[in-house]
Amino acid sequence: MDLNLVGKKALVTGGSRGIGKAIARELAREGCDMAIAARNFEAIAATAGEIASETGRSIHPVVVDTGDSESVRRAVSDANAKLDGIDILVNNAARPLGRAPVTGIEGLEDEQFNQDVNVKVLGYLRCARAVAPIMKARGWGRIINISGLAARSSGAIVGSIRNISVSALTKNLADELGQHGINVTVIHPGATRTEATEQMLDERAAANGTTIAKEETNMRDANSVKQIIDASDIAYIAAFLASPRSIAINGDAIAAGGGVGNAIHY
Repeated sequence: MDLNLVGKKALVTGGSRGIGKAIARELAREGCDMAIAARNFEAIAATAGEIASETGRSIHPVVVDTGDSESVRRAVSDANAKLDGIDILVNNAARPLGRAPVTGIEGLEDEQFNQDVNVKVLGYLRCARAVAPIMKARGWGRIINISGLAARSSGAIVGSIRNISVSALTKNLADELGQHGINVTVIHPGATRTEATEQMLDERAAANGTTIAKEETNMRDANSVKQIIDASDIAYIAAFLASPRSIAINGDAIAAGGGVGNAIHY
């Protein structure tokens, strides 16, 4: 299927590694030019150079702290100037909750909660707010929010709240911006293989007194397809949602964990 993405212009936040990097790479392979944004210039510049070399597309590194409104305004303005427009926003910048200790209610600090919500939920809102006028003027756009399956399960208070909040943000933006040709969707990845997975499995094996192979098997068997979902698998979904072909999907969530859990969502 031709996704009609050749020549589209994208901004991907949290794009220096992991799911964000995989999405940026896939969009570039489909013909998008883009700005990739993260806090660390060296890391984002290296990623931009790598993807540009692989794909031949124009990839621009942009520094952003999505927890700061002025930083977001500067980053979006910079990306817009370098690309001469923004058609696609992928909101992916967030604190890596999956690696942090999960505390009970008594161990949850206000600052931890505030930082997570500020960077992810308000950060996504800040980025969407900044690109919306650009997309409206172009008469078309796609905003894709990367959240997580903690939105559908308990066990991590902050994780559930921030991911559910991203879903609520998504639907509100979709209803407001749809009339301007801008679709807004959210992807909920589950456990996903990225560059950080090997270290995570090593840490789990040490903590549980098992082996990396055993922990990898546990990760694989946690879903119904019995395969470890890779960051590239999330990227394929994002590429479709970024495409004009995705017109029928707006305000909705795509679960991308390989079939985690047995609850029925409708």
